[in-house]
Formats: sequence, structure tokens, C-alpha cells
Amino acid sequence: MDRLIIEKRTSAQDAHDDCCGSTDKHSHQDRERRSHHSEKEKKNLTSRLNRIEGQLRGIKGMVERDVYCDDVLNQIAAVQSALNSVGRLLLESHMKSCVIERIQDGETEVIDEVLYTIKKLMK
Repeated sequence: MDRLIIEKRTSAQDAHDDCCGSTDKHSHQDRERRSHHSEKEKKNLTSRLNRIEGQLRGIKGMVERDVYCDDVLNQIAAVQSALNSVGRLLLESHMKSCVIERIQDGETEVIDEVLYTIKKLMK
């Protein structure tokens, strides 16, 4: 049983190192809440969000040009799908790093926080 716990902590430390690039473990209790994504993750998320922003501007232009409603609706569906993908990526990263760390720090209330967030994402 002890070996399993050590392996889980090693996994959490690896996830922590991946997410913020730091080898220093930090406590969520000692700092304000904020994300700590790697530069690679930030670049990926920013690129996706920039693409979504461009799609939204395109939709606005379609409405202004009186483009056929079905075409506009299809573009809206594409944006919603892209936003859902960004949400899934963020949730996965959050679960693999922040949530694991907070649970290990004894902050089990993070489970309710994540469940609440997942409910909102699923609406």
C-alpha cells in the first residue's frame, strides 16, 4: 500500500513539474488561486482561443451580411465545439495537477469545486 501512495505522489509531482515547469512543490494554501500552465500549454490554449475569436468575428460578419441562417448556425456549432475542446483540455490539466496537489495537501473540498465546475461545463 505504501508503494502505491509513493507512486501516486510521484505522478502528482511529475504533473506539477509539467504544468508549471518548476521543481519546487508549492502549496495551494499559501498562495492565491491561479493556474500554472507550462509555456507549451499556454501557447496551445492561446492559439485555440485566437482561432475561436476569429471564428466569432466571422460569425458577426456573416450576420451583418445577412448570410443564410443555417450557415451561421453551423459556424456557431463549430465555435461551441471548439470552446468545449478548450474546456476539456483545461479540465484535464487542472485534474492532473492542481486537484491532485490540493487533495494531497488535505484540501478535499476541491472535489466539490471540480464537480460543480463539471456540471456547469456540461450544460
